[in-house]
Amino acid sequence: MRGALAAMMLQLGTPAWAVSCETVRFDGAAFTACAVDAAREDLRLFHRDDSGEILGAFAQIPHELTFAMNAGMYHDDRRAVGLYIEDGEETAPLVTSDGPGNFGLLPNGLLCLADDSARVIETLAYAAEQPACRDASQSGPMLVIDGELHPRFLEDSDSLNIRNGVGTSADGARAVFVIADEPVNFHHFARFFRDYLELPDALYFDGRVSRMFAPELGRNDFGLPMGPMVGVVAD
Repeated sequence: MRGALAAMMLQLGTPAWAVSCETVRFDGAAFTACAVDAAREDLRLFHRDDSGEILGAFAQIPHELTFAMNAGMYHDDRRAVGLYIEDGEETAPLVTSDGPGNFGLLPNGLLCLADDSARVIETLAYAAEQPACRDASQSGPMLVIDGELHPRFLEDSDSLNIRNGVGTSADGARAVFVIADEPVNFHHFARFFRDYLELPDALYFDGRVSRMFAPELGRNDFGLPMGPMVGVVAD
């Protein structure tokens, strides 16, 4: 690891750090990564407002944010696909079966947020462990599982897309949210988490909708309305 992102990941105990974003090149492609101190920062999921209406855009989140990203797949009506929990309330159930598309490419997993931690957990491990998640969003496929790439990924795959996802440290103290700034395949994207960021677990969010709000970089991606989103709320 190099640059500001690496410095943050080595110095997360320093209170001055909140979210640190950096655009880097890895194996011929550009990636933007934002590292969050999950033990200190107010990292949350967002989907609906108080009246039940789906938010759909970063600007509709009723908080000042220092970072945000789309955070999981959704149906045509923007309901979450798979488990979704926000502020302790489950609004969509866990899906453990395989199925079509990237979500059903098992193993898949979920992002589990607590007040002082963020963990990417494989779906069946979550079902067996039943950890307490204040917020959770299921997506798929897993990119990295216990330090190993998803077994179905092919290094020479010609399925290229703009992709985004999240990786977490083994202790749950940090989460790194990544978007590929040019089309890459799953193998390349997963290796960025494992080999560049050196994170043991990582989860794919989407490729059809991949957007980031990173004011540190002057970045606010626009596009069609989104489903679940993740963000860091400013103090």
